[in-house]
Amino acid sequence: MSGSALSFGSAARLYDSIRPTYPVRAVTWAVGAEPVRVLDLGAGTGLLAGALRAVGHEVIAVEPDRQMRAVAAERHPGTQVLAGSAEDIPLPDESVDAVVVGQAYHWFTPQDALPQIHRVLRKGGAFAALWNIRDDRTPWVAALSGIVGTEGYGLESAWQYGPVTPWFTEPERGLVEHSVTVPTDRLIDLVRSRSSYLTADAAERARLDREIGELAATEPALAGRDNVEMPYRTCVYRMRRI
Repeated sequence: MSGSALSFGSAARLYDSIRPTYPVRAVTWAVGAEPVRVLDLGAGTGLLAGALRAVGHEVIAVEPDRQMRAVAAERHPGTQVLAGSAEDIPLPDESVDAVVVGQAYHWFTPQDALPQIHRVLRKGGAFAALWNIRDDRTPWVAALSGIVGTEGYGLESAWQYGPVTPWFTEPERGLVEHSVTVPTDRLIDLVRSRSSYLTADAAERARLDREIGELAATEPALAGRDNVEMPYRTCVYRMRRI
């Protein structure tokens, strides 16, 4: 896991307060409707764990960052929150029915992570990677992405992270569209919760603060509004343990 992946801890509470959760349809498509034992890998502050628990699944969360784990344990009492990483999962062999990864697979080292995920999954169990991706088909969102950069990694079109064999079947893609209400004056917090902001120098942070403020003040879809609907496409890639 890269150093940038561990940059979120300093902004753990901000991250938890502003990042979107995952819609029920995406969670159900990823692991099914019947309650099972699920590992949330790279769990962060537990946004995906909360969505899984809300529909009845038993969840174990594994997260390498101490500050993110602390928020997850506080926000989701009753969820087992463990120190660990995708490359070193602290669970026994074949101990979970499903493994999910929310907004984190791109930080993993696949040649090390995939055998570990395979090891802890029961045969035939589901492995699913999910991303909430801003929908740049909306003009003001495209303008936002023009300032901060896109975040889709091309995932709406195809899996981007190399072969998953011999451990898993070929990834199947699911897309779920939804929106999240965001206070307009907190759009900058969405940006401040990104690794690119957290690892940027002072000049780059100042530029982002300034340009996002200008967008909120001048963009007709945003100016004068207390809240805005941020459109997302949740992209889910699901595969099965061989």
